[in-house]
Amino acid sequence: MNRPVATRTEKDSMGEFDVPADVYYGATTMRAVVNFPISDLRFGRGFIRAMGLIKQAAASVNLELGVIDARRANAIVAAAQDVIDGKLDDQFVVDIFQTGSGTSTNMNANEVISNRAIEILGGTKGTRTPVHPNDHVNLGQSSNDVIPTAIHIAAAVAVKDELLPALEVLEDSLSRKSAEFWPTIKTGRTHLQDATPIRLGQEFLGYAGQLERSRKRCAQALDELSELALGGTAVGTGVNMHPEFAKRVIAKIANLTGIDFHESDNHFQSQAALDCVVAASGALKTTAVSLYKIACDIRLMGCGPRAGIAELTLPAVQPGSSIMPGKVNPVIVESLTMVAAQVFGNDQTITFGGAAGSFLELNVMMPVVSYNLSQSVHLLAAAARNFATQCVDGIAATANGPALVERGLMTCTGLAPKIGYDAAAAIAKEAHATNRTVREVARDKTGLTDAELRDLLDPVRMTGPNLT
Repeated sequence: MNRPVATRTEKDSMGEFDVPADVYYGATTMRAVVNFPISDLRFGRGFIRAMGLIKQAAASVNLELGVIDARRANAIVAAAQDVIDGKLDDQFVVDIFQTGSGTSTNMNANEVISNRAIEILGGTKGTRTPVHPNDHVNLGQSSNDVIPTAIHIAAAVAVKDELLPALEVLEDSLSRKSAEFWPTIKTGRTHLQDATPIRLGQEFLGYAGQLERSRKRCAQALDELSELALGGTAVGTGVNMHPEFAKRVIAKIANLTGIDFHESDNHFQSQAALDCVVAASGALKTTAVSLYKIACDIRLMGCGPRAGIAELTLPAVQPGSSIMPGKVNPVIVESLTMVAAQVFGNDQTITFGGAAGSFLELNVMMPVVSYNLSQSVHLLAAAARNFATQCVDGIAATANGPALVERGLMTCTGLAPKIGYDAAAAIAKEAHATNRTVREVARDKTGLTDAELRDLLDPVRMTGPNLT
């Protein structure tokens, strides 16, 4: 039998509303809980921490500026620290699919910090005194500049602390494999058809290069996210805010996070649009494209082990079939490709949110954009690191690739500078039709000596510029 939940009555600007007696949030938050029973999606740890950082720095700066007394400010700072530390995460209960400005979540933070500060000062939760959620916790702020600021802070911190280090781990793994596989020469493939010889290490060098460039793109995304909207309040004008407020708050947040956050020099664009977020998501999408290509290449070269290409062996990490004994599948690769697919979809949501969520002075798709951006960062970081440690580090080359080089038809490319394109093509066609090697046909059809053929058809010579 379910017992009735004890409640307390709180007030907001619309009147009285009952909330559970033991929670820190208040009437406005509870209205949002009732209004938006849409999903189980909630803002994550990084976003909640960002909200705590903003509210804490705001209270500290408002004290410095003399617009709030020390007793209230210090209580807000202490309460916000609990939010920063994750002690009150369960109090952030509003659905992602809510008011497009994120006002419900901003008020969720204001009420939680207000009631915790009241508790710290020995007062009674829900009384809105001596610390008021709007008048004191939200002083100098608006949901319209706080929420985009929190979006940027949460994503930027995750890019700096999670994604960039993870991409570096994977790049290092691929670089080590490039060096390890450098002596291994195999048949290259274009259009999935045989091409000229290539070093397996050169293929992995290409993958490492993609990661290097992905890191640079994500560093650029971090730069995009370092511009903060705080200071515009309602519509970008800064109404009801001290002129020094935003600059000082942002400086404190930059010091705490180690990220060069700075106030936007054009608050009207930073609140009316989410272009910086869209640009950052584009870098994440491009990174996902790179990871997808690398994963698919490695999966293809590892297909087999008897009936496929099988130029690589991938680490066996778990049984691959419930019915086929001994089968092992490239499950780490598959998890990475699914993460890429999710990031592609997230980018579509962010793009639409950036384009269609803007109505005059405010973007009104901020919560869903924030959720998808943060998810993309976290997924890419976790999947890239896992791919490096669970798959790439354990990849080994087989003898299959080198064994097929001599039978490769496109080694005829080495003959073209000596005998011409058409003659070399005829040799390749005859070799294919008669199931012989290019070397064997060329010995019969040209006047080239064995020594000349050894030089012209040397696969090592074909792995770099060779016309002298």
